[in-house]
Amino acid sequence: MRLKSNDEMKLDFFKKKTEGNDETKQKSVVREWADAILFAVIAATIIRWLLLEAFTIPTPSMEKSLLVGDFLFVSKIHYGPRTPKTPIQMPLTHQKIWWTDIPSYVDWIQLPQYRLPGFTSVKQNDVVVFNYPPELEYPTDLKTNYIKRCVGLPGDSLKVQDTQVYINGVALENPEKIEFRHNIVTNQDIKERVFKKYDITFHERTNYGYIAHLTPETAREFEKLPFVEKVEILKMDADQTNPRVYPGNSQLFEWNEDFYGAIWIPAEGATIDLNEITIALYRTVIEDYEHNDDVRFENGKVYVDGAEISQYTFKQDYYFMMGDNRHNSEDSRFWGFVPEDHIVGKAFFIWLSLDKYESFFNKVRWSRIFNLIR
Repeated sequence: MRLKSNDEMKLDFFKKKTEGNDETKQKSVVREWADAILFAVIAATIIRWLLLEAFTIPTPSMEKSLLVGDFLFVSKIHYGPRTPKTPIQMPLTHQKIWWTDIPSYVDWIQLPQYRLPGFTSVKQNDVVVFNYPPELEYPTDLKTNYIKRCVGLPGDSLKVQDTQVYINGVALENPEKIEFRHNIVTNQDIKERVFKKYDITFHERTNYGYIAHLTPETAREFEKLPFVEKVEILKMDADQTNPRVYPGNSQLFEWNEDFYGAIWIPAEGATIDLNEITIALYRTVIEDYEHNDDVRFENGKVYVDGAEISQYTFKQDYYFMMGDNRHNSEDSRFWGFVPEDHIVGKAFFIWLSLDKYESFFNKVRWSRIFNLIR
């Protein structure tokens, strides 16, 4: 058996050491990338939970205040971030794993939800992101995100009279760019460039002219055009009933979206007597949003945890939300109140805005970038 000399042994030692360093170096590069990705995901998840979350506007229910294609940041710190209800979830997802129908969470572990302190509360006319309350198939924090304007606060009495919102008997200041459906009466075809000039995003030809969503200011300007006979708002009459509006009981409430209420908005700690009217108005709240274990409504009576009750005390605050495009918005007039634990955050500012109908060079709405949302 041949023995190695001291020099050969030294050479082998350094050779192995060098090779080991190469392997360590190669492993450290991979590990560095893995650590960087892990850190980025953790940081993004924490920022998304505690501070800001990015959203995009997919529908025109908030026009003209927010446009389809607006990308905005929503502040979680204004009203305070919520603790997760579904702790086991793929990071940076919502209901589904990207580009699949596979749920991104497991629902067999759900935690009580709390709200950390914020530096303000929801105010009247705030533009608010919230989880869509009627979507009961998902945990609260994974319901679809909606964005609307808060028009009614806990304890307020709200009424819509001839499209005007009244709070506690006082007319609420309308959003600057509120929109309604209008009838444009004309016997001529209106060029697309005219609608574009007045920033009218929805218009539809009819036998007598056009139906379009217009702000009051745009309606006045359009009526001055020589080829327009008149412009009139299309609204429901006070004696018309829309069975789709909340609470969906046309026999007790002959309401529609333009003549609605009066309706009282529940507040934490407030107590109501239970009768035919209040049960119709607040049954959904008591049954679906108050976290009662056992609720039954039988023969005009209410049972909670097996005991009949004649009064009910609300466990949390509620809000009434409406879109600025009042005739093209599915909001609280149609599905009811927004519970406090469904509030996600305050719409803060627009960081990008894209018009999908424009060409490549005109696609970005530069004038909207970094605009604060009011």
